[in-house]
Amino acid sequence: MQTEQKFIWLDGDLVAWDDATVHITTHALHYGIGFFEGIRAHGTKQGPALFRLGDHLRRLRNSAAVYGMELPFALDELARACRAVVSANGLTDCYLRPLVFLGEGPNPLAAPLRCAITASANGPLVGAAKAIGARAQISSFQRFGANALPPAAKASGQYLNSVIGQSAALRAGYDDALFLNENGLVADGWAHNIFTVYDGVLSVPPQWTGGLPGITRDSVMTLAAEDGITVAERPLVRSDLYLAEEVFLTGTAAGVKPVGSIDGRPMTAGAPGPVTARIARLYADAVTGESGAHPDWLDYV
Repeated sequence: MQTEQKFIWLDGDLVAWDDATVHITTHALHYGIGFFEGIRAHGTKQGPALFRLGDHLRRLRNSAAVYGMELPFALDELARACRAVVSANGLTDCYLRPLVFLGEGPNPLAAPLRCAITASANGPLVGAAKAIGARAQISSFQRFGANALPPAAKASGQYLNSVIGQSAALRAGYDDALFLNENGLVADGWAHNIFTVYDGVLSVPPQWTGGLPGITRDSVMTLAAEDGITVAERPLVRSDLYLAEEVFLTGTAAGVKPVGSIDGRPMTAGAPGPVTARIARLYADAVTGESGAHPDWLDYV
């Protein structure tokens, strides 16, 4: 199906949308062996800028390394490819998806890793924000343990865990699924990191509880601390979510996403609450270069 995309970067070349195909025997399709990133480009006064491009590509490299694999291209080549995809498609505000996946071959151990980069005006999680905030549900499905799958890797097959929880939440009439780990500690959202606000303190679960080391998460923690907000990285349990004054989710595609209620319990400070709104402004001003905060985070196309 034709989209607003005209070109996709595939294995070293910009190719037409209709020509960017893979064979049905591709091992990533059969076994879920792949690694990916979500990267946003934002319009700035100096043109489109990719947000924390180097950090995203380093995380992509780390995801493959956790599985004992090496990226088929150097990071500087991938950075140039990301800029080329944005430029070739004439995009400004857009979402990029670098995907490294195991290709076709006699068996998974002998197959090569391939790489594609797509860019579109809207990412998979972009949509109109609800004025009342997202209705979240704590999933009955647990986030997988660190000895089952490596939570630090953004690997394709691992997202089946997220999809099954999110699908159940949607069927029950909720917007987003939140996950606890096998010990009952808050891990993350189905495709987001979680923050709570209580008594003026911004809290986020530590990565060892099972959440992905989010780049938006790190950006929000940095910006909040610089703005005088107390930030605490500490384990959270279910009741911490119920008693929080504010809860919000963070991710590359969604940005800062307010939560209005959890399991039917509304946030006492509303959604977006004052701290959530303040952080959303700080983040928006940073990614567009308006505030001048962390210019090193912006990679201009």
